[in-house]
Amino acid sequence: MTDRWHSVDEIAEHLGVSKDTVYAWIAKRSMPAHKVGRLWKFQKVEVDTWVKAGGASDESQQAQSDG
Repeated sequence: MTDRWHSVDEIAEHLGVSKDTVYAWIAKRSMPAHKVGRLWKFQKVEVDTWVKAGGASDESQQAQSDG
């Protein structure tokens, strides 16, 4: 069975961060998100893979700004 689509609220709760952080990660850290109309939607498996790969870490942000 395919994982259902999750809202910003649900992903923020899943990761233990604020909605503002989720929006910032979409804009600045290429967080995997899909625009459906005016709403952002997420697949948990994509977000979890992104987090495990270091997408949410401060070190990855520093590496991007150095490049």
